[in-house]
Amino acid sequence: MLIITWNIQWGRGVDGRVDLKRLAARVNALGRFDVMCFQEVADNYPDLAGNDDADQFAALARLFPGTTAIEGISVDVAGPSRRKRFGNLILSRLPVHSARRHALPWPAEPERDSMPRMAIEVVVQAPFGPLRVTTTHLEYYAGVQRMAQARRLRELHDEGCARALAAPNPGPRESNVTFDVTPQPTAAVLTGDFNFPPEAPEYSEIQAPLAPGRPRYVDAWSTVHGMKPHDPTFCVHDHSWKPVPLCCDFIFASEGLPVRSIAVDGSAQESDHQPVVLEL
Repeated sequence: MLIITWNIQWGRGVDGRVDLKRLAARVNALGRFDVMCFQEVADNYPDLAGNDDADQFAALARLFPGTTAIEGISVDVAGPSRRKRFGNLILSRLPVHSARRHALPWPAEPERDSMPRMAIEVVVQAPFGPLRVTTTHLEYYAGVQRMAQARRLRELHDEGCARALAAPNPGPRESNVTFDVTPQPTAAVLTGDFNFPPEAPEYSEIQAPLAPGRPRYVDAWSTVHGMKPHDPTFCVHDHSWKPVPLCCDFIFASEGLPVRSIAVDGSAQESDHQPVVLEL
């Protein structure tokens, strides 16, 4: 099973040109992915550098036919003709049992730029059974917010494991079909642009132990590569944000998941971030 995560910067490459077709070609060259997780997807945001008013959520779904598209909108504001939206997108070639959208904490942090953040969670039918996949994009400027968001992601995983391990309701079933049971696995993957490096406290927070019997998140890079430093995922080819490349895009996998490989495509220039590929 192949998963890719990529902050696509609304399709804007290091050359300043927005081109989703070019980006999709890069994704297809890297593999036929079962699940694709994208961050910084825009709809009706012509004021973003190089962009127009296109609905990129719909455009990306068309570029990957045969996928189920699950949108996750973090910014939703009024626009001159229609609403302006910005957020994350999951595309899945596997059956999607369910989807949830989580608003992440947004505590006040004076004198810091910030915007709402969210996480999309889907349960897909992987070859080995149901798998919960979550993608997110955490706050860049505001550290208090970023820590609160990291803590909430761990709590959401803990809650998901609790649902998976809970005994079924022994009483009569509610007749309303909205109460129908869907798979609730402990097996989970968390992907995204976390806007912190591996040495940050938020990195450890996400991987903190859960309640007994519940598998915690573990950085898949460390599972595969041990103590080898992370390959950089940001400012590799574009140094406008940081003078030195760093890693802030991760894939965390719950303990026990059979992680086969994880790699960063360091040559991609279709965004200011690099795609990260996980094989289970």
